[in-house]
Amino acid sequence: QVQLVESGGGLVQAGGSLRLSCAASGRTFRINSMGWYRQAPGAQRELVATITRSGSTYYADSVKGRLTISGDNAKNTVYLQMNSLKPEDTGVYYCNVVLIGLGVQYWGQGTQVTVSS
Repeated sequence: QVQLVESGGGLVQAGGSLRLSCAASGRTFRINSMGWYRQAPGAQRELVATITRSGSTYYADSVKGRLTISGDNAKNTVYLQMNSLKPEDTGVYYCNVVLIGLGVQYWGQGTQVTVSS
């Protein structure tokens, strides 16, 4: 089992910045990658960014150049620095971890990000 605790969401004006954090605990030695997804009202959950233990990153096209994912393996924590935020970035952001082997994944409880125009 892996438990995830997210923090850092909130309300910000367009053009502003927020930083999300997600701390993992439990069987963290089996974590292969961590990432962030988001879900806007009435929309499906979508991938935002991921990072592997070795530091390889992936970003959705819509966030490239504005959002940056980083990780601290010693703290089993992943961060999402969000700059130049747009109203379309509004949604609930979920932390995700994928374990080595069977691809089992866990989700955080979600943190709300609201960007006003």
